[in-house]
Amino acid sequence: MSNKTGFLTFTGPISPATRRLAEQLCRQQATPEKGEQVRLNTLSVSFVNSYLQCMGFETDLEASDSWNPVQHLLMDVADLSLKNLGSLECRPVLSGEQFVYVPPEAQLNRIGYVAVQISKSFREAKLLGFVKEVSNDVLSISQLHSLEDLLDYLEYLTQLNTAKLADDSLTVNNNLVNLKQWLENIFDAGWQEIEALLRIQPAYVASSVRSTKGDLVSRGKLIDLGKLLTQQAVVLVVTLTPDNEQEMDVIVEVHPTSKENYLPPNLHVTLLDCDGASVMEAQTRSSNKNIQLEFSCEIGERFSVKLTLGDVSTIEDFVI
Repeated sequence: MSNKTGFLTFTGPISPATRRLAEQLCRQQATPEKGEQVRLNTLSVSFVNSYLQCMGFETDLEASDSWNPVQHLLMDVADLSLKNLGSLECRPVLSGEQFVYVPPEAQLNRIGYVAVQISKSFREAKLLGFVKEVSNDVLSISQLHSLEDLLDYLEYLTQLNTAKLADDSLTVNNNLVNLKQWLENIFDAGWQEIEALLRIQPAYVASSVRSTKGDLVSRGKLIDLGKLLTQQAVVLVVTLTPDNEQEMDVIVEVHPTSKENYLPPNLHVTLLDCDGASVMEAQTRSSNKNIQLEFSCEIGERFSVKLTLGDVSTIEDFVI
Protein backbone atom coordinates (compact mmCIF):
# COMPACT_ATOMS: atom_id res chain seq x y z
CA MET A 1 0.00 0.00 0.00
CA SER A 2 1.29 3.47 -0.82
CA ASN A 3 0.31 6.87 0.52
CA LYS A 4 1.86 9.73 -1.36
CA THR A 5 1.14 13.25 -0.12
CA GLY A 6 -1.89 11.97 1.77
CA PHE A 7 -3.52 10.36 -1.30
CA LEU A 8 -4.36 6.76 -0.47
CA THR A 9 -4.00 4.10 -3.18
CA PHE A 10 -3.62 0.34 -3.03
CA THR A 11 -1.30 -1.95 -4.97
CA GLY A 12 -1.37 -5.74 -4.88
CA PRO A 13 -0.88 -8.93 -6.89
CA ILE A 14 -3.49 -10.45 -9.16
CA SER A 15 -3.99 -14.08 -8.23
CA PRO A 16 -3.13 -16.83 -10.73
CA ALA A 17 -6.72 -18.11 -10.53
CA THR A 18 -8.02 -14.70 -11.58
CA ARG A 19 -5.54 -14.52 -14.47
CA ARG A 20 -6.60 -17.97 -15.67
CA LEU A 21 -10.27 -17.00 -15.56
CA ALA A 22 -9.60 -13.77 -17.44
CA GLU A 23 -7.61 -15.68 -20.08
CA GLN A 24 -10.43 -18.20 -20.50
CA LEU A 25 -13.06 -15.48 -20.95
CA CYS A 26 -10.76 -13.62 -23.31
CA ARG A 27 -10.51 -16.63 -25.63
CA GLN A 28 -14.28 -16.99 -25.77
CA GLN A 29 -14.78 -13.62 -27.44
CA ALA A 30 -15.33 -13.09 -31.16
CA THR A 31 -12.47 -10.67 -31.76
CA PRO A 32 -9.07 -10.04 -30.12
CA GLU A 33 -10.16 -6.50 -29.25
CA LYS A 34 -13.26 -7.74 -27.45
CA GLY A 35 -11.20 -10.42 -25.74
CA GLU A 36 -8.73 -7.91 -24.29
CA GLN A 37 -11.62 -5.74 -23.13
CA VAL A 38 -13.20 -8.64 -21.26
CA ARG A 39 -9.81 -9.68 -19.82
CA LEU A 40 -9.12 -6.22 -18.37
CA ASN A 41 -12.67 -5.83 -17.05
CA THR A 42 -12.49 -9.23 -15.34
CA LEU A 43 -9.11 -8.46 -13.74
CA SER A 44 -10.36 -5.06 -12.54
CA VAL A 45 -13.60 -6.32 -11.02
CA SER A 46 -11.91 -9.27 -9.34
CA PHE A 47 -9.19 -7.06 -7.83
CA VAL A 48 -11.70 -4.55 -6.43
CA ASN A 49 -13.85 -7.40 -5.16
CA SER A 50 -10.96 -8.87 -3.17
CA TYR A 51 -9.98 -5.47 -1.78
CA LEU A 52 -13.48 -4.51 -0.62
CA GLN A 53 -14.03 -7.91 0.96
CA CYS A 54 -10.83 -7.39 2.95
CA MET A 55 -12.22 -4.01 4.00
CA GLY A 56 -15.35 -5.66 5.35
CA PHE A 57 -17.87 -4.89 2.59
CA GLU A 58 -20.23 -7.58 1.25
CA THR A 59 -20.00 -8.10 -2.49
CA ASP A 60 -21.91 -10.30 -4.92
CA LEU A 61 -20.00 -11.17 -8.08
CA GLU A 62 -22.78 -13.42 -9.35
CA ALA A 63 -25.20 -10.49 -9.40
CA SER A 64 -22.80 -8.32 -11.43
CA ASP A 65 -23.33 -7.88 -15.18
CA SER A 66 -19.57 -8.10 -15.66
CA TRP A 67 -19.71 -11.70 -14.39
CA ASN A 68 -22.39 -12.69 -16.89
CA PRO A 69 -20.95 -14.21 -20.12
CA VAL A 70 -23.99 -13.08 -22.11
CA GLN A 71 -23.46 -9.47 -21.08
CA HIS A 72 -19.86 -9.65 -22.32
CA LEU A 73 -21.22 -9.93 -25.86
CA LEU A 74 -23.54 -6.96 -25.50
CA MET A 75 -21.81 -4.39 -23.34
CA ASP A 76 -18.52 -3.07 -22.04
CA VAL A 77 -19.18 -3.17 -18.29
CA ALA A 78 -16.95 -3.77 -15.29
CA ASP A 79 -19.47 -3.50 -12.48
CA LEU A 80 -19.22 -5.05 -9.03
CA SER A 81 -22.44 -5.52 -7.09
CA LEU A 82 -22.27 -4.57 -3.39
CA LYS A 83 -25.01 -6.15 -1.33
CA ASN A 84 -27.81 -3.70 -0.50
CA LEU A 85 -25.76 -0.76 -1.83
CA GLY A 86 -25.67 -0.95 -5.63
CA SER A 87 -23.14 -1.40 -8.41
CA LEU A 88 -19.62 0.02 -8.36
CA GLU A 89 -17.95 0.37 -11.77
CA CYS A 90 -14.32 -0.83 -11.80
CA ARG A 91 -12.78 0.70 -14.91
CA PRO A 92 -9.40 -0.66 -16.06
CA VAL A 93 -6.57 1.58 -17.19
CA LEU A 94 -3.13 0.50 -18.42
CA SER A 95 0.11 1.74 -16.87
CA GLY A 96 1.13 5.18 -18.16
CA GLU A 97 -2.34 6.20 -19.32
CA GLN A 98 -3.80 9.43 -17.93
CA PHE A 99 -7.46 8.89 -18.80
CA VAL A 100 -10.07 6.25 -18.00
CA TYR A 101 -12.69 5.28 -20.57
CA VAL A 102 -16.24 5.00 -19.22
CA PRO A 103 -18.64 3.69 -21.90
CA PRO A 104 -22.21 5.02 -22.00
CA GLU A 105 -23.69 1.75 -20.71
CA ALA A 106 -21.58 2.09 -17.54
CA GLN A 107 -22.73 5.65 -16.81
CA LEU A 108 -26.13 4.67 -15.40
CA ASN A 109 -27.19 2.96 -12.19
CA ARG A 110 -23.78 3.18 -10.53
CA ILE A 111 -22.96 4.28 -6.99
CA GLY A 112 -19.42 5.20 -8.03
CA TYR A 113 -16.43 4.56 -10.30
CA VAL A 114 -13.05 3.12 -9.34
CA ALA A 115 -10.00 3.37 -11.62
CA VAL A 116 -7.91 0.18 -11.61
CA GLN A 117 -4.44 0.29 -13.16
CA ILE A 118 -3.48 -3.10 -14.62
CA SER A 119 0.20 -3.91 -15.21
CA LYS A 120 1.29 -5.04 -18.66
CA SER A 121 2.06 -8.49 -17.28
CA PHE A 122 -1.47 -8.76 -15.78
CA ARG A 123 0.18 -9.82 -12.51
CA GLU A 124 -0.34 -6.64 -10.51
CA ALA A 125 -3.05 -4.01 -10.11
CA LYS A 126 -3.34 -0.66 -8.41
CA LEU A 127 -6.44 1.13 -7.21
CA LEU A 128 -5.87 4.73 -8.25
CA GLY A 129 -8.96 6.33 -6.71
CA PHE A 130 -12.64 6.93 -7.34
CA VAL A 131 -15.40 9.39 -8.20
CA LYS A 132 -19.10 9.26 -7.38
CA GLU A 133 -20.29 10.36 -10.83
CA VAL A 134 -19.07 10.81 -14.39
CA SER A 135 -20.41 13.27 -16.95
CA ASN A 136 -18.82 11.92 -20.14
CA ASP A 137 -16.94 8.98 -21.61
CA VAL A 138 -13.48 10.15 -20.55
CA LEU A 139 -12.39 10.54 -16.94
CA SER A 140 -9.06 12.14 -16.14
CA ILE A 141 -7.00 10.34 -13.50
CA SER A 142 -6.24 13.77 -12.01
CA GLN A 143 -9.95 14.06 -11.11
CA LEU A 144 -9.92 10.97 -8.90
CA HIS A 145 -10.50 11.18 -5.17
CA SER A 146 -8.48 9.21 -2.66
CA LEU A 147 -9.25 5.57 -1.99
CA GLU A 148 -9.88 6.60 1.60
CA ASP A 149 -12.79 8.71 0.34
CA LEU A 150 -14.20 5.60 -1.35
CA LEU A 151 -14.15 3.66 1.91
CA ASP A 152 -15.79 6.54 3.78
CA TYR A 153 -18.41 6.85 1.05
CA LEU A 154 -19.27 3.13 1.09
CA GLU A 155 -19.46 3.19 4.89
CA TYR A 156 -21.85 6.14 4.65
CA LEU A 157 -24.05 4.24 2.16
CA THR A 158 -23.99 1.21 4.49
CA GLN A 159 -25.20 3.32 7.41
CA LEU A 160 -27.97 4.81 5.28
CA ASN A 161 -29.09 1.34 4.22
CA THR A 162 -29.04 0.09 7.81
CA ALA A 163 -31.21 3.01 8.88
CA LYS A 164 -33.62 2.37 6.00
CA LEU A 165 -33.95 -1.31 6.91
CA ALA A 166 -34.68 -0.33 10.50
CA ASP A 167 -37.39 2.05 9.33
CA ASP A 168 -38.85 -0.56 7.00
CA SER A 169 -38.99 -3.16 9.79
CA LEU A 170 -41.07 -0.86 11.95
CA THR A 171 -44.57 -0.75 10.47
CA VAL A 172 -46.49 2.02 12.14
CA ASN A 173 -50.26 2.04 11.89
CA ASN A 174 -51.19 5.69 11.56
CA ASN A 175 -54.92 5.03 12.00
CA LEU A 176 -55.83 6.13 15.51
CA VAL A 177 -58.33 3.67 17.01
CA ASN A 178 -61.03 5.46 19.04
CA LEU A 179 -61.86 3.04 21.83
CA LYS A 180 -64.64 5.17 23.30
CA GLN A 181 -66.63 4.61 20.12
CA TRP A 182 -66.51 0.86 20.77
CA LEU A 183 -68.96 1.42 23.61
CA GLU A 184 -71.36 2.72 20.97
CA ASN A 185 -70.79 -0.32 18.72
CA ILE A 186 -68.67 1.69 16.30
CA PHE A 187 -65.57 -0.33 15.42
CA ASP A 188 -62.55 0.46 13.29
CA ALA A 189 -61.70 -1.54 10.18
CA GLY A 190 -59.85 -4.75 10.89
CA TRP A 191 -61.16 -5.16 14.44
CA GLN A 192 -63.37 -8.25 14.54
CA GLU A 193 -65.41 -10.21 17.03
CA ILE A 194 -63.23 -12.52 19.08
CA GLU A 195 -64.86 -15.79 18.06
CA ALA A 196 -64.04 -15.00 14.44
CA LEU A 197 -60.32 -15.06 15.26
CA LEU A 198 -59.80 -17.35 18.24
CA ARG A 199 -60.72 -20.84 19.39
CA ILE A 200 -61.96 -19.40 22.69
CA GLN A 201 -65.09 -17.38 23.38
CA PRO A 202 -65.10 -13.65 24.21
CA ALA A 203 -66.16 -14.25 27.81
CA TYR A 204 -63.07 -16.38 28.36
CA VAL A 205 -60.76 -13.64 27.11
CA ALA A 206 -61.99 -11.24 29.78
CA SER A 207 -62.39 -13.77 32.61
CA SER A 208 -58.90 -15.09 32.01
CA VAL A 209 -57.60 -11.71 33.13
CA ARG A 210 -59.93 -10.54 35.88
CA SER A 211 -63.57 -10.24 36.82
CA THR A 212 -65.14 -7.15 35.36
CA LYS A 213 -66.98 -4.36 37.11
CA GLY A 214 -69.48 -3.81 34.37
CA ASP A 215 -70.20 -4.34 30.71
CA LEU A 216 -67.15 -5.05 28.65
CA VAL A 217 -66.34 -4.74 24.97
CA SER A 218 -63.72 -6.89 23.27
CA ARG A 219 -62.40 -6.85 19.75
CA GLY A 220 -59.46 -8.55 18.08
CA LYS A 221 -57.20 -7.86 15.13
CA LEU A 222 -54.95 -10.19 13.14
CA ILE A 223 -51.36 -8.91 13.24
CA ASP A 224 -48.76 -10.27 10.82
CA LEU A 225 -45.22 -10.19 12.19
CA GLY A 226 -43.72 -12.28 9.41
CA LYS A 227 -41.23 -11.43 6.69
CA LEU A 228 -41.88 -11.57 2.95
CA LEU A 229 -43.48 -14.96 2.26
CA THR A 230 -43.12 -16.24 5.84
CA GLN A 231 -46.28 -15.56 7.81
CA GLN A 232 -46.09 -15.22 11.59
CA ALA A 233 -49.50 -13.99 12.67
CA VAL A 234 -50.92 -13.36 16.15
CA VAL A 235 -54.20 -11.93 17.40
CA LEU A 236 -54.20 -8.67 19.35
CA VAL A 237 -57.22 -8.41 21.66
CA VAL A 238 -58.31 -5.21 23.40
CA THR A 239 -60.98 -5.39 26.12
CA LEU A 240 -62.62 -2.28 27.62
CA THR A 241 -64.40 -1.93 30.94
CA PRO A 242 -65.84 1.49 31.75
CA ASP A 243 -64.77 2.28 35.32
CA ASN A 244 -66.48 5.67 35.57
CA GLU A 245 -67.20 8.64 33.36
CA GLN A 246 -63.58 9.83 33.52
CA GLU A 247 -61.64 6.56 33.42
CA MET A 248 -61.64 3.23 31.65
CA ASP A 249 -59.89 -0.05 32.39
CA VAL A 250 -58.10 -1.57 29.42
CA ILE A 251 -56.88 -5.14 28.98
CA VAL A 252 -54.49 -5.85 26.11
CA GLU A 253 -53.91 -9.50 25.23
CA VAL A 254 -52.08 -11.32 22.48
CA HIS A 255 -53.21 -14.83 21.46
CA PRO A 256 -52.06 -17.33 18.85
CA THR A 257 -54.28 -17.71 15.82
CA SER A 258 -56.75 -20.57 15.65
CA LYS A 259 -54.14 -22.55 13.69
CA GLU A 260 -51.54 -22.41 16.47
CA ASN A 261 -51.45 -23.60 20.08
CA TYR A 262 -48.79 -21.23 21.37
CA LEU A 263 -47.43 -17.77 20.72
CA PRO A 264 -43.99 -17.50 19.10
CA PRO A 265 -41.16 -17.33 21.67
CA ASN A 266 -39.55 -13.96 22.44
CA LEU A 267 -42.57 -11.95 21.35
CA HIS A 268 -42.44 -8.58 23.10
CA VAL A 269 -45.60 -6.58 23.87
CA THR A 270 -44.91 -3.01 24.97
CA LEU A 271 -47.30 -0.32 26.18
CA LEU A 272 -46.21 3.15 25.03
CA ASP A 273 -47.48 6.47 26.34
CA CYS A 274 -48.43 9.41 24.12
CA ASP A 275 -44.74 10.40 23.85
CA GLY A 276 -43.68 6.94 22.72
CA ALA A 277 -42.02 6.03 26.04
CA SER A 278 -42.35 2.45 27.30
CA VAL A 279 -44.45 2.19 30.46
CA MET A 280 -45.17 -1.55 30.58
CA GLU A 281 -43.84 -4.64 28.83
CA ALA A 282 -44.30 -8.40 28.69
CA GLN A 283 -42.50 -11.16 26.80
CA THR A 284 -43.40 -14.72 25.79
CA ARG A 285 -41.30 -17.74 26.64
CA SER A 286 -41.29 -21.10 24.89
CA SER A 287 -44.95 -22.11 25.40
CA ASN A 288 -47.18 -19.13 26.18
CA LYS A 289 -50.82 -19.47 25.16
CA ASN A 290 -51.38 -15.75 25.70
CA ILE A 291 -49.71 -12.63 27.02
CA GLN A 292 -51.44 -9.65 28.60
CA LEU A 293 -51.16 -6.13 29.97
CA GLU A 294 -53.76 -4.42 32.18
CA PHE A 295 -53.98 -0.71 32.93
CA SER A 296 -56.33 2.28 33.27
CA CYS A 297 -56.64 5.37 31.09
CA GLU A 298 -58.43 8.66 31.43
CA ILE A 299 -60.92 9.76 28.78
CA GLY A 300 -59.04 11.49 25.96
CA GLU A 301 -55.73 9.81 26.80
CA ARG A 302 -53.67 8.27 24.02
CA PHE A 303 -51.47 5.17 24.12
CA SER A 304 -49.90 2.66 21.74
CA VAL A 305 -49.26 -1.06 21.77
CA LYS A 306 -46.06 -2.27 20.12
CA LEU A 307 -45.54 -5.90 19.13
CA THR A 308 -41.98 -6.96 18.32
CA LEU A 309 -40.77 -10.30 17.02
CA GLY A 310 -37.10 -10.39 16.06
CA ASP A 311 -36.41 -7.37 13.87
CA VAL A 312 -40.05 -6.89 12.82
CA SER A 313 -42.36 -4.59 14.77
CA THR A 314 -45.80 -3.11 14.42
CA ILE A 315 -47.56 -0.41 16.42
CA GLU A 316 -51.27 0.11 17.00
CA ASP A 317 -52.31 3.59 18.22
CA PHE A 318 -55.35 4.16 20.45
CA VAL A 319 -57.26 6.99 22.08
CA ILE A 320 -59.85 6.60 24.83
